[in-house]
Amino acid sequence: MPKLELIATATFGLEAVIKREIENLGYKILKVEDSKMTYLGDESAIVRSNLWLRCADRVLLKMGEFPVYSFEELYQQTKALPWEEWIPLDGKFTVNGSSVKSKLYSVPDCQSIVKKAIVDRLKEFYQCEWFSETGAEFTTKVTILKDIATLTIDTSGPGLHKRGYRVKDVFAPIKETLASALVQLSFWKPDRILVDPFCGSGTIPIEAAMLAKKIAPGLNRKFASEEWPGIPAELWKKFRKEAYDSIDYNLSLQIIASDIDSKAIAAAKENALEAGVDDCIEFKVMPVSELKITQPYGIIICNPPYGERIGEKENLNLIYQDLKNLLQNEKTWSLYLITSDKNFETVFSQKPADRRRKLYNGRIEVTYYQYFGEKPAKTEKNY
Repeated sequence: MPKLELIATATFGLEAVIKREIENLGYKILKVEDSKMTYLGDESAIVRSNLWLRCADRVLLKMGEFPVYSFEELYQQTKALPWEEWIPLDGKFTVNGSSVKSKLYSVPDCQSIVKKAIVDRLKEFYQCEWFSETGAEFTTKVTILKDIATLTIDTSGPGLHKRGYRVKDVFAPIKETLASALVQLSFWKPDRILVDPFCGSGTIPIEAAMLAKKIAPGLNRKFASEEWPGIPAELWKKFRKEAYDSIDYNLSLQIIASDIDSKAIAAAKENALEAGVDDCIEFKVMPVSELKITQPYGIIICNPPYGERIGEKENLNLIYQDLKNLLQNEKTWSLYLITSDKNFETVFSQKPADRRRKLYNGRIEVTYYQYFGEKPAKTEKNY
């Protein structure tokens, strides 16, 4: 099969995690940039990337990249691309766009020109003057950055964070893609206990369980490119079957998900059931002050309330104090906490975090604070 250039888009700060995921699938990375990775693959790479990438936002098919300084150049170079290789006679294609630090700064004009160029190319190929656009979706985007235009088609459809298991939600949930990244950026392994004392609708524990049990994050949803004639239906069947066969149903896990809100726990239980991991997560309605450590070398990964509303700051400091009391005499436990609160480090500990990582939860800038506990003895595996 011919090689294609694919782009996995990402939330800023997660590039290294997604790069590792792409390489684990066996694909060659061509370029790593802020919020996106370009890599080589074929038609099966489109299928496998959508099924297996846990932290990417979308998988895009790169149609072309070129410098543009005029609308005429944009039109001619867009028209020169082989759109007919992907878009059929009845294909539905919308054009989105963005422009940053470029001479062609009018996004609506750029979108209109790209749409016209694609239509004119397809008119010539299919020998027709009108398209019904009643078939599969081919959402096209023109991105112009510093006078370089990149044209892509979205293979995913709804963002990859939409796994399909979140049937019940709570206020300010964390994205599934970010939750999986938090787990992968930690030292947690399936043979160690994992605790989330602010689990909300259960996203972090559910993503951890899916990761450990090798459940493909895209297994129970549909993708835009499933309807594309250019990707055989047999490929989707083949790789979905492989994904089902790879699930480790017998893996034993210790995951505790607690929250002070009983409605949140009820939602988390429903979501875990939908994700197929309800059998390996213990849910509790409980404040963090009642959490007890009963074994060494545990991991806490959490997304506590950010306390951005008036009157919440004092309650947030009490939560930090409860965490501090829990961990101050237990040197083997590690804490991984994401928050937008710049005062967290000062309130929680006299020493700075072992590691910090700047991330984004939606549009909110957050920091992922990491405090490492003592390592298990070398005889213990999977640290």
